[in-house]
Amino acid sequence: MNTTSPTACPSWTALAAHAESSSGLHLRALFAADGERARHLVTEAAGVRLDYSRQRLGALTLRLLAHLGEERGFAEWRDALLSGGHINNTEDRPAWHTALRAAHPPPEVHETLERMGALARRLREERRFTRIVSLGTGGSDLGPRLLADALADGQLDVRFAANVDPRDLERALEGAQPAQTLVIVVSKTFTTQETMANAARAKRWGAQHFYAVSANVEAARRFGASEVLPMWDWVGGRYSVWSAVGFAAMCALGMEAFGEFLAGGREVDEHFASAPIGQNIPALMALLGVWNTNFLGAPTHAVLPYANALRLLPAYLQQLEMESNGKRVDREGRTVDYATAPIVWGAEGTVSQHSFHQLLHQGTQVVPADFIDLGLEENLSANARAQADALAFGTDERTDDRLPPYRRYPGNRPSSMLFLDGCTPRNIGRLIALYEHKVFVQGVIWNINSFDQWGVELGKELAKKLLSRR
Repeated sequence: MNTTSPTACPSWTALAAHAESSSGLHLRALFAADGERARHLVTEAAGVRLDYSRQRLGALTLRLLAHLGEERGFAEWRDALLSGGHINNTEDRPAWHTALRAAHPPPEVHETLERMGALARRLREERRFTRIVSLGTGGSDLGPRLLADALADGQLDVRFAANVDPRDLERALEGAQPAQTLVIVVSKTFTTQETMANAARAKRWGAQHFYAVSANVEAARRFGASEVLPMWDWVGGRYSVWSAVGFAAMCALGMEAFGEFLAGGREVDEHFASAPIGQNIPALMALLGVWNTNFLGAPTHAVLPYANALRLLPAYLQQLEMESNGKRVDREGRTVDYATAPIVWGAEGTVSQHSFHQLLHQGTQVVPADFIDLGLEENLSANARAQADALAFGTDERTDDRLPPYRRYPGNRPSSMLFLDGCTPRNIGRLIALYEHKVFVQGVIWNINSFDQWGVELGKELAKKLLSRR
């Protein structure tokens, strides 16, 4: 498979020249030149509609980006991902999270899902526990927390603690009774510092009932876990919400809803596996990001979900994108001389409009954005559309001289809009799978391994040394 530098690809050179030659073109002009642009630059599949008409590009840009993907070996890398090939080269293992939501998963996945369902059903029906507290951090926390926050049906009180700061656990346990509290400890090694510190604190608080999600069954049993659900080496933490890591979320929203969540991810997998690069929604999202990051020079990317239920999505995507693609060496160990992952940030709309949209519209940095519209309410959808239009078109240059400078909007600030119909488990599964595949395709373009995270290790080691000196 192709592990050369992307800068050696003819399409990369062509894109750089194209970006320079078209730098003065404004989105107002692009829309004026093509009355059908808002209809042409839209792709729909798997219950998702992507409108990228407000991106600063044209037909030639799209052709060159598609050629770049082909030169990077998109189809071959995609097949390796979906078939469980050892594409995580630094750890010599697959990144096979798609198997977790497959129609016919591996036997161990099927057995684990069945066991999760039986345990969750018992917990929801018996009501033996009035509080469930999930202890994890990073990928063992962000995904289940997002799902539970967005979709919990109120049948069980499920809370989360991730921070080693004791106040986080205190909030999760506030008002609970030890005998009626189930603590779920989520740690692959069962040695994660923050998680195990919180687990020990929960014991000192008086918790008597523990489940675990871990690959270290022996350590979990020694700690006192009465049930241990497995984790597998071929699933990275930030890709693990589909697995037993999502058990607390399953308890919060129910087995049927969790199954719908898996189905949504599976639908996107099927689209990703079969659609050509130019009509492939996650691949298009990736290519648009490469265009903005590497050729238009945008160092950050905003995610703006217009739904309170998705308020935790930007935090989830920060880990997914920056831990995956925040790399400075490529698959051959060479230091890269091009940008990789942008800084990902954002917040829910319309709250964000009264927070940082001033910078988006009139700041000195251009920030590409994803607007996510679930069609929940007319007011939300109108605000999302209005913000995207204001970013793209700004105030009318023909009448700007009538406005004081501080009232003028330059426009020409790129964004995409993702439309899904409702805040449902299936749609959240679709969204997460879209961004997972986007990250993977960008890793292919940049020739980096999106599935390791060695950059987090040094700080952990230094903290251990500092603590050992006490």
